[in-house]
Amino acid sequence: MTRRRSAAMLASTMLLAACAPTPDAPPPPVTRDYAGTTLPFASEAVYFLLTDRFVDGDFGNNYEDQGGTERGTFDRPIQLEGRLPANIGYLGGDFAGIAANADYIADMGFSAVWITPIVDNPNEAFTGGIRPGEGLFTDRGKTGYHGYWGVNFFVEDEHLVSPGMRFEDLTRTLREGHNLKLILDVVCNHGSPAYTMPEDQPLYGELYDATGRLIADHQNLHPSELDPAFPLHAFYSREPDLAELSDFDPENPAVLDYFVAAYTQWLDQGAAAFRIDTIKHMPHAFWRDFAARIREHSPDHFLFAEAFSYSAEEIADYTWPENGSIRVLDFPGQQAMDAVFAGGAPYSELETALHLDTGVYQNPYELLTFYDNHDMPRIAADEDGYVNVHNWLFTSRGIPVVYYGSEIGFRAGTDQHGGNRDYFGQDNVDLARGKRIHRELTRIARVRRESVALQRGLQANVEFSDDTAVFYRVYQESSLRQTALVLLNGGSSMRDMAVTRWLSVGDWRDAVTGEVYAVRPDDVSLELAVPANGVRVLLLDAAVNDIDLIDELNRLQEAATDCGVFACP
Repeated sequence: MTRRRSAAMLASTMLLAACAPTPDAPPPPVTRDYAGTTLPFASEAVYFLLTDRFVDGDFGNNYEDQGGTERGTFDRPIQLEGRLPANIGYLGGDFAGIAANADYIADMGFSAVWITPIVDNPNEAFTGGIRPGEGLFTDRGKTGYHGYWGVNFFVEDEHLVSPGMRFEDLTRTLREGHNLKLILDVVCNHGSPAYTMPEDQPLYGELYDATGRLIADHQNLHPSELDPAFPLHAFYSREPDLAELSDFDPENPAVLDYFVAAYTQWLDQGAAAFRIDTIKHMPHAFWRDFAARIREHSPDHFLFAEAFSYSAEEIADYTWPENGSIRVLDFPGQQAMDAVFAGGAPYSELETALHLDTGVYQNPYELLTFYDNHDMPRIAADEDGYVNVHNWLFTSRGIPVVYYGSEIGFRAGTDQHGGNRDYFGQDNVDLARGKRIHRELTRIARVRRESVALQRGLQANVEFSDDTAVFYRVYQESSLRQTALVLLNGGSSMRDMAVTRWLSVGDWRDAVTGEVYAVRPDDVSLELAVPANGVRVLLLDAAVNDIDLIDELNRLQEAATDCGVFACP
């Protein structure tokens, strides 16, 4: 059901002069505040990487002999029919590789790095489950290179750390040396695969505490065979869920205590935000209590989650205060971006997915926006498609997330067992700066980094067509006032795009070149040449003065949130 917004916040800040503008002067300024969000984290742009697949910065932590000949964890190539070669073993990426390339990430315009789970995973390849290519969840022969098979959530996996470069060193290096926040991927729903092994394997289905004591063991039993009265089974659910993973019981208070203790440890070591994995697989009550306890420890800690669903109504539930005010990744928006920038659908599909005024989300401006990730095929776009999707991602509402390698169109269109998670490596990092996608991504990401309107402003859509879009982003708070006019051209030739609707009088400057375009009361119009597969962003560093835009902003502000400016956590 759509939630209705409160309009109470509108009354106290609105003040419009009654007189009409003279021919040679702009209309009087507007003093009310406008913002899609004032959430500090909304200013971030996120680079998401699988640590093991990014860059091998320390060959000494590869453990190439771990697991032996049959169950080795390092370099396990696979080749499935009709797909590119892939690998389901560790390939060497580590904290040292991230630290060595922090400048590379920051120079593109990113301000935060999201990494996969850092906790200890099993030391052998999994012998149970289904072989890759034979089903949806295909774990046989896989290893914990991705980090999501935790066995001790208090200990870093040995493949990631180096002397002088443990997790705390990494967060400090990123923060102090490169002004980058670190987002940690956290898992509370499950640990490692726990059953279907021909014979029980060490660490699989086991859980250890901060002292190294075994506190839970699935014992290679199906969940229905677990004994709730046996202490080592008490941590686990007795209904199967994802694949053969050890599924933790959210009704057991010890489960919540364990994960709060584990993740506050990493928070204290510099994790600036948490991304919650598989949030749909545990009840709202668990996440509400988890979020409350994390915020009790760190009041401003930012949490967002993966609720893998293309239904806005379904994923929006997590964003509401009664469920923990946990922001979510925008899967409906991802679906629209894939359809438009890889499938050729009209830009109007992007507008529909924004939900600026539907009341579905607690706040649509606080969603994490993305077009692909490690759990779905990479976007099957050509070079133009990548350029266009980045132009949209960094100008429209939300907090942009880009998956590693996308800055060069790395392994476009591939899935998990066909290239999606391939090793990137230092060679690709070094070559990226000469690539068009990287160059255009850097340009638009830096524009967003310097524009409060693009980070937090209300979005007022002017026109969306088959392959163009025009919209405003408006932010006004106290003396900080900025409007961004965004013109997107996804066509194959340059276009002259005219703007008259909702255009404020004043001096608009090009966000890239600095060129100034004067809009005067006697000619309230702009005509701009927008390159093929390109974007133009003009900025007005003054209050909005177009009366019709003011009316639209008032309507949008009411619809944006019922938390005011802004009381929700």
